[in-house]
Amino acid sequence: MTNFDNQSQRALLHNIARKAMIEKGLLPDFTADVLAEVDRLQTSNKGDVDPVHDLRNLLWCSIDNDESRDLDQLTVAEMLPDGSVKILVAVADVDSLVKKGSTIDDHANHNTTSVYTAAEIFPMLPEKLSTDLTSLNFNEDRPVIIIEMVISADGSSQSSDVYRAVVLNHAKLAYNSVAAWLDGKGAMPEAIAKVKGLDENIRIQDKIAQGMKHFRHSNGALTLETIQAKSVFEGDQVSKLEIEEKNRAKALIEEFMIAANSVTTLYLSAKNFPAIRRVVRTPERWGRIVEIATEHGGKLPIDPDSKALEDFLTKAKAADPLRFPDLSLAIIKLLGAGEYVAEFPQDAAPGHFGLAVKDYSHSTAPNRRFADLITQRLLKAAIDGKPVPYNKDELALLAAHCTQQEDAANKVERQVAKSAAALLLQSRIGEQFESIVTGASAKGTWVRLLDVPVEGRVVQGFEGVDVGNRIRVRLISTDVERGFIDFSKVADHQ
Repeated sequence: MTNFDNQSQRALLHNIARKAMIEKGLLPDFTADVLAEVDRLQTSNKGDVDPVHDLRNLLWCSIDNDESRDLDQLTVAEMLPDGSVKILVAVADVDSLVKKGSTIDDHANHNTTSVYTAAEIFPMLPEKLSTDLTSLNFNEDRPVIIIEMVISADGSSQSSDVYRAVVLNHAKLAYNSVAAWLDGKGAMPEAIAKVKGLDENIRIQDKIAQGMKHFRHSNGALTLETIQAKSVFEGDQVSKLEIEEKNRAKALIEEFMIAANSVTTLYLSAKNFPAIRRVVRTPERWGRIVEIATEHGGKLPIDPDSKALEDFLTKAKAADPLRFPDLSLAIIKLLGAGEYVAEFPQDAAPGHFGLAVKDYSHSTAPNRRFADLITQRLLKAAIDGKPVPYNKDELALLAAHCTQQEDAANKVERQVAKSAAALLLQSRIGEQFESIVTGASAKGTWVRLLDVPVEGRVVQGFEGVDVGNRIRVRLISTDVERGFIDFSKVADHQ
């Protein structure tokens, strides 16, 4: 194995990422025509929004990753006299500048998603758009789509609406510092302290989000925790893999986005408009999920039942919280990947098994996902009483294309992550590790190490193992450029 310690690992991963993008049919760069079209754009500011919906005075804030510059949504809450809470989610009006059929749109349509790798981010839209003109940046007037929801104290939805407006971001916040403050483990972020009443507003958002989460899970949404790791660099060298932890602020935004994505589908349906839905179908490998539950002392019905699965997962997490992510990973693999499907009036698309929601579209990240931009165009046409901007064949093809390209993007991200992991593990050939089987099919058997957040292939001794099994493996080789990490199964000791 070639040793890469004496050259820039960041540069190496950068080259691997770009090569992987091209191999998967994705465009790593914007053409000169795309960039020239962007240069001709001017910020839309308030656009043609009805002044009745000038909502700039509300206490809007963004909560995202520390490094995020493409801000797709803002949130704000309002307590109502009956104890319910009105939640407003403002989604960036990307369509105001990225017009259907434009050169910029063609590029976004090709890739369909931003691709996030350890070495480089490949944005769906040029940065002048996604981090500036169409980003809901601090202290900037921006046109948006408002998704309004009235939520009862128990977390259930009472009513909803969708309309256009103009807003102003009063505070750019980050997940980790907001979560630490909410948990009483950190000081109030300075950006919150500077805006009168924002602290109380965020606490209202936090409380109602927890109620929404409880309501969803009581209806069968799955409690799943996976281990997501990102590469940490010291200079240009990979120093470690850092596990990204869930926290209260992330949960707050997650609940609002799930609810907003459901509202958009309901709104389009009420307007007799088509939609692109995000679905996770009923799992085909339910039988294996039942076996895993039995191995963990649980019992599931023969037929797929999300509520029964959620009850089992809740008990399993309480019994062994340390290893619960390993169980979650096995269940996620067996549930299967999500996909986009076009749904037309009077049709009945499947729901989202893992989220326990029937009506679900991606709509809250139009700077980062093309499916969300399509949904935004459908929403704006429905709001304005205009014709459907896509015909039936177009939508069906776009849904399939978005699924295909998202799968390609995921493969690029995984390959670069594995290349980074291979760099870290290349000096540990011959060592043994405990692992959990994450994939078992004719294409190969895969494991994730329990103590190091790394996934690799079992190339020797994999016979008879299945998803969810825990096995001991020995690292036998790494290939940084191809992102290969190969293991052999260690024979069981009696």
